[in-house]
Amino acid sequence: MTKADIVEQIYERVGFSKKESAELVERIFDIIKDTLADGEKVKISGFGNFVVREKNARKGRNPQTGEEIRLAARRVLTFKPSNVLKDELNDELPSETPERPPSY
Repeated sequence: MTKADIVEQIYERVGFSKKESAELVERIFDIIKDTLADGEKVKISGFGNFVVREKNARKGRNPQTGEEIRLAARRVLTFKPSNVLKDELNDELPSETPERPPSY
């Protein structure tokens, strides 16, 4: 699903004009981006949490040459889905899954 698809869904389901729908989506994404850029967590109830984590600088290796390189410290975005979202995703799976024999 793309941003344009989200705009289209808001247009169809809510009844805003396409321009209003696009502005709404842009503003929501801007608020989320600004909040994350400030280092704050974004928690959307029933959906999940977006968290910015700090990764320390570390040693790495160029896989082609084997040369050791230094990877800079950076910030990464992580997403952890809520249990509600996990349950909803797993409810769509076929209910009859083959049983696995116990591992000893």
